[in-house]
Amino acid sequence: MPRLVDHEQRRREITTAARKVIAAGGLDAATFQAVAAEAGISVRLIQYYFGTKRELMLATHRAVVQDWGVMFATALGALGPDATPREVIRAVSLGLLPLDEQRHQDNLVFAGFHAANLTGNTVTSEEMMGAPRYLITSFTDQLRRERPAESDPRATELDAEMVVLTVTSLTQTILAGGVTRERAVELLDHLLDRVLLR
Repeated sequence: MPRLVDHEQRRREITTAARKVIAAGGLDAATFQAVAAEAGISVRLIQYYFGTKRELMLATHRAVVQDWGVMFATALGALGPDATPREVIRAVSLGLLPLDEQRHQDNLVFAGFHAANLTGNTVTSEEMMGAPRYLITSFTDQLRRERPAESDPRATELDAEMVVLTVTSLTQTILAGGVTRERAVELLDHLLDRVLLR
């Protein structure tokens, strides 16, 4: 009897291999040959599941975003239903920062996609901006919960966007070795203190 193949699991194995290749050498390094070698499978199998490099890259990007979604859900579940807006924003922001080896690798993958976006290669801005927009909306909702009497709703949106962009900047600075993980957490807490004092 032939062995049944879990196609979703196989796709996952391939995108996991692609993440490792991208983290080590960027999107240009993620050829079908390199990903196949990392996954221990044939190039033909990758072509069967993804067809083109672009499709493989987009699936890899989605895999990172989905993993982060699971991580956020777990962190927020641990906080419980009575979590304050600051606790929610902090938990999600810390989850984005490369504070351990897995998140470091995932952020290197995102950096590869960011570089490709800047050069117009493989991915577009529209394909890259879904997650940041979602975060800005989520943080805006949390800040409104904290500041229901805010007279300027636009100020709340700007504060939420500032937090997301600061986390992005801290991430890039950690990856480049310009700030320690501990210092990044300190800077994040300082920003949240100032934003939530309004």
